[in-house]
Amino acid sequence: MPIQVLMPALSPTMTEGNLVKWHKKEGDQVASGDILAEIETDKATMEVEAVDGGTLARILVAEGSQDVKVNTLIALLLEEDEDASALDGLSATPVAASAPAPSAAPQGVPPAQGAPAQSAPSGQTSSSSRILASPLAKRIASQKGLDLASMTGSGPHGRIIKVDVESAQTPVTKAAPVTGADALFPAYEEQTLTNMRKVIAKRLTEAKQTIPHFYLTVDVALDKLLALRADVNETLEKDNRISVNDFVIKAMGRALMLVPEANASFMGESIRFYKRADISVAVAIEGGLVTPIIRGANEKSLADISLEMKDLAARARAGKLRPEEFQGGTFSLSNLGMFGVKEFGAVINPPQGGILAVGAGEKRPVVASNGEISAATLMSCTLSVDHRALDGAVGAAFLDVFKKTIESPLLTLL
Repeated sequence: MPIQVLMPALSPTMTEGNLVKWHKKEGDQVASGDILAEIETDKATMEVEAVDGGTLARILVAEGSQDVKVNTLIALLLEEDEDASALDGLSATPVAASAPAPSAAPQGVPPAQGAPAQSAPSGQTSSSSRILASPLAKRIASQKGLDLASMTGSGPHGRIIKVDVESAQTPVTKAAPVTGADALFPAYEEQTLTNMRKVIAKRLTEAKQTIPHFYLTVDVALDKLLALRADVNETLEKDNRISVNDFVIKAMGRALMLVPEANASFMGESIRFYKRADISVAVAIEGGLVTPIIRGANEKSLADISLEMKDLAARARAGKLRPEEFQGGTFSLSNLGMFGVKEFGAVINPPQGGILAVGAGEKRPVVASNGEISAATLMSCTLSVDHRALDGAVGAAFLDVFKKTIESPLLTLL
């Protein structure tokens, strides 16, 4: 019986994805481990490997298709001893790009592995109102928020193709003329939510609605750390230099080991305590953010953390992270200091019990115990805590160790 290739769930939050590209075409031989397709999830664009070998007999979901439900049948493979006759009785027809995936299964395919229903192939219309456009053109138009109905196609029979969409200008939707107080609203531009932005909106709304956040803030002196960092970086190549963020990650790992009660998650009927500090680090990318993980930050040197963080951040921005590199984590870090933000409170990333928000280091006046005023480089750090898992005293103990580690930075070298 033909092998069914289903739309995979590549992250815990994924319910649908976009089929960006097929790396094999119908009739190609496929070996186990070969790259079959590229799938865009809510976090990244990832390559999907073939589990079984065979011949790619039928592609059921065209590249460029959007919002394909997880477990939708996307292709069929023939096993080594099968020929095309094995497909007889299967009524599944390729789905045009951007078409929705109905739940009904085609004849000859088990309902649990349902495939999309028949739709007209690209370049054909089922009615006079159907727009002629290539799958790639539809995908680009959706990303840019363009209306295909307003375009003139330069392809065969007036079909809209890639060059037509790329040359079109992104529309600006203007508000209708109004009077009174409504006249204060300006013109605006509206963009359709990406899968990533939909998931961010859903998860953060749930986090703020269901997690009882409380916040603790400390000011940390950076002068000794900056001096040590300058000395260390003098011995390193430019691309290998240590950042303040690397020190912060290391200090968090140390604090989580010395205050293990802070390295915890609320699990409904229990609290889970972690034995290792896996730090999820927020990285801004186009259209949202991802949180690649420095696993075992408590066990790694500053140099190892620095090299790993540079690699993870670069691949995060390129959409090339593997699922295991951003799924999980025991505690989070969000650093907006490089943007000049002085202080902020971050939203907890469930099921983690806390997230540390780090602001910019800046010169501020400091009053000594003898009343003398001097200048010091201070950094405001705000800890957001899930009160179901961590009490205030635990959060305070974590910040105390973190502060002492940053202010005595030789501790990060141990």
